Amino acid sequence: MSLNWRTIPTRLGVFKVTCKGLACLLVFTVSVCGSAPGMCPTACICASDIVSCTNKNLSRVPGNLYKCMKRLDLSYNRIGFLEPEWVPALFEKLNTLIIHHNSISSIITGSFSTTPNLKYLDLSSNSLKTLGSPVFQELRVLEVLLLYNNQLMQIEPSAFGGLYKLQKLYLSYNLLLHFPLDLYTGKHKLTDLVLLDISFNHIQSMPIQRLSSVPAKYLSGIYLHGNPFYCDCMLYSMLIFWYQRHFSSVVDFKNEYTCLLRSDPRGYHKLPLLHDNFLNCSESTVNSSFQAFGFIHDAQVGDRLIVHCDSRISDAGTHFVWVSPDNRLLEPDRETDNFKVFRNGSLEITDAQLEDSGLYSCIAINKKRLLNETIEVRINVSNFTVNRSHAHEAFNTAFTTLAACVASIVLVLLYLYLTPCPCQCKAKRRKRKLNQSSAHSSILNSTPPQQLPTDEKKASTGKRVVFLEPVHEPKHSQNGKVKLFPNDNVIAESILKTTRTKSDSDSVNSVFSDTPFMRST
Repeated sequence: MSLNWRTIPTRLGVFKVTCKGLACLLVFTVSVCGSAPGMCPTACICASDIVSCTNKNLSRVPGNLYKCMKRLDLSYNRIGFLEPEWVPALFEKLNTLIIHHNSISSIITGSFSTTPNLKYLDLSSNSLKTLGSPVFQELRVLEVLLLYNNQLMQIEPSAFGGLYKLQKLYLSYNLLLHFPLDLYTGKHKLTDLVLLDISFNHIQSMPIQRLSSVPAKYLSGIYLHGNPFYCDCMLYSMLIFWYQRHFSSVVDFKNEYTCLLRSDPRGYHKLPLLHDNFLNCSESTVNSSFQAFGFIHDAQVGDRLIVHCDSRISDAGTHFVWVSPDNRLLEPDRETDNFKVFRNGSLEITDAQLEDSGLYSCIAINKKRLLNETIEVRINVSNFTVNRSHAHEAFNTAFTTLAACVASIVLVLLYLYLTPCPCQCKAKRRKRKLNQSSAHSSILNSTPPQQLPTDEKKASTGKRVVFLEPVHEPKHSQNGKVKLFPNDNVIAESILKTTRTKSDSDSVNSVFSDTPFMRST
C-alpha cells in the first residue's frame, strides 16, 4: 500500500499532510475534547458534539464521554435518582441534558454542580412527587425546564431559587392542587419567566385578585386549560379578559377550558367555560374583573390619575403613544392640556374633569421586533358632590316613605284595639255590673241582713227574694248526691205572689221559715 503526499495551501504556506501529521492532528483533537480512553461509549451514539445514550438500560452516566459535548440524551433508561456524583466529570460545554422517561423519584441538592452551563433540561415523564429545597440553584443560565408528566403534588416556593434566566417552565400533567403564585410575586419570583404551562393538573380555583397585579407580559404565557375548575364568574371574567386581549394561551385552547358545578364534584358533566356565557354572569361582575386588571379606572373631579399601559412588548425598545376619546394624539415629553405621557407608557391626568371620561387607546410599537399592540382603557370621571347630593335626596325619600308606613300601621292598630267608649256606655256598664254582684251576694248569703235604718226600710218595701233549699233523700240511686227538689215535676212558682205591705221583719220571717216545701198531689 502506497501513501500519497498531499499539500494543503494555507496563509503560512504549504502544509504537507502525512501519516505523522494526521496522528498529531488526532492527538490535538483528543487533548481539546478530553482525555477519555474511548472516543464514544459503546452504549451510545456520538455525532460531533451530540451524544445519544437512549434506551440502553443505563442506571448512571457513562464515565468516558466527550468533555466537549454540548447535547446529552439519556432518555428511556433506568436512572432512579439524581445525586451530586451522578455525572462523573465536569462538562462545562454541555447546554442540553435530556433525561425523560426514566425512574427519577428524587433530586438532591448539588446534582447539577458538574453541569453548570445547562440551558435546556428535560426531566419529563419521571416519578418526581415533590420539589423541596432549591435543587436547581447551580443552573444560573437555565432557560427551559421540562417537568411535565410527573407526579408532582407539592412545589416549595424556593424550589426554583437561583434560576434567574428561566424563561419557560412546563408543569403540565401533574397532580398540583394550587397555582404556584410565588413564581410571580414571591421572594423567589422568576423575573424572566414568559411561559408557564400548568395545564391538566388538579387546580379548582385561581387567586384572581392577586394575579391582577402581575404584568400582562407574564399573564399572556400562563396555560391553564384542562384543569377541573369550579364554575365561577370571576374566573370566567378573567379568561374572557385574556381572550379579548388575544392571549394565545386562551385563544388556541378555548375548547379545553371547562368547569364543574359544585354540586357535581366528580365531574360527570363538564361544562364549556368560554362559550355563550352559560354562567349568566352579570355585567358588573365582568367589569369588576376588568377593573381589577387595570382596564377600567374610576376618578373624581380634580383627582390626579396615572394609568399604566400594560403591554406584552414593554421592553427597552418599545415606543408608546396614547389616543384620547376625542382622537387627540398624546406622546411622551409633550404635555397636552392636563395630559402627560411618560416613556414607560404611563399616562398622567393631572386634573381630571368630567369631559375626560371615555375610552383611551395605548399603542405600543417595537420597530426592532416588528411588533405592535393596542390596549384599550376606560376612564370614568364623576362629580363626588353631585353624587353625594343625589344619594342624600334618595335617602330622605326612602326615610319619609318608611316613616309614613309605620305611622299608618300604628293608627290602624289604635283604631282596632283602643276605640274610646262613650260616657253613658261606661255608666250603664258599671251599673249593670253592680246589680249583678248584689243579686249574686244576696243569693249566696244565708244569714238575715242587719237592722236597717227607717229610710232604707221604706225604700226596700215590696222587694221579694226567693231562697231554694236543697232536699235530701236517702235513696241508693242518688249515691249521696243532693237533689234540688224532691221531684222534678215540682217547680217553685208564684212564691210570695201578692204584694205585701208588711214590715221587713215579717218578710224576713216568711222567707226564712223552717217549714219545708210540700210536694203537690
